[in-house]
Amino acid sequence: MTDSYRTIEKPIKDIIFKELGSKFINYAYPIENEDDIKTYMEQLYELHPDANHHCYAYILGIDGKNYRANDDGEPSGSAGLPIYNQILSAEITNVLIVSVRYFGGTKLGIPGLVKAYKYAAQVVLEEANIVERFISKRIKMIFNYDQQGIVERNVDRMDGDIKDKNFTDKCMFTISIRESKLDEFIAMFDEYYQMEIKIID
Repeated sequence: MTDSYRTIEKPIKDIIFKELGSKFINYAYPIENEDDIKTYMEQLYELHPDANHHCYAYILGIDGKNYRANDDGEPSGSAGLPIYNQILSAEITNVLIVSVRYFGGTKLGIPGLVKAYKYAAQVVLEEANIVERFISKRIKMIFNYDQQGIVERNVDRMDGDIKDKNFTDKCMFTISIRESKLDEFIAMFDEYYQMEIKIID
């Protein structure tokens, strides 16, 4: 099984179009977990408190089994599902797309809504740069100060990422390492150095 996936490089915001007076403001976010989704949705509810609908879809994970399509009051299947299908068409994952609608007085009908929300996802994805990412695991390492150099060099060598550094009587690093390289990375230190290494997630 592969440990890589395609997603969008960075958030895309405020891609706007109008349809029969209704205004659609569209957003796409790279996400890593459901907490990210909650954070972004809360931001958009705060940013657009008077909008009629905040319709969205997301997919999380390589297998695509963790997904949701939400119509937020639009007729069932007319908003979230067209957005979700565009994520599938782009063959990406770990992405959230939200279309915020301000109703303009003219009803679009279900076919019109499906078309509008499909277009909402298309226009925001057209602005996105698609990149390859790898599934990573986070580990916590505790070691002596004189071992900091060797840790940093090996993190660099394994294309890892130091997320957090904490210095007390010892060094404590939180490190993100590609899942397929994790065993090799840990083995490098187990063999030569007495360090405390713990997998966080």
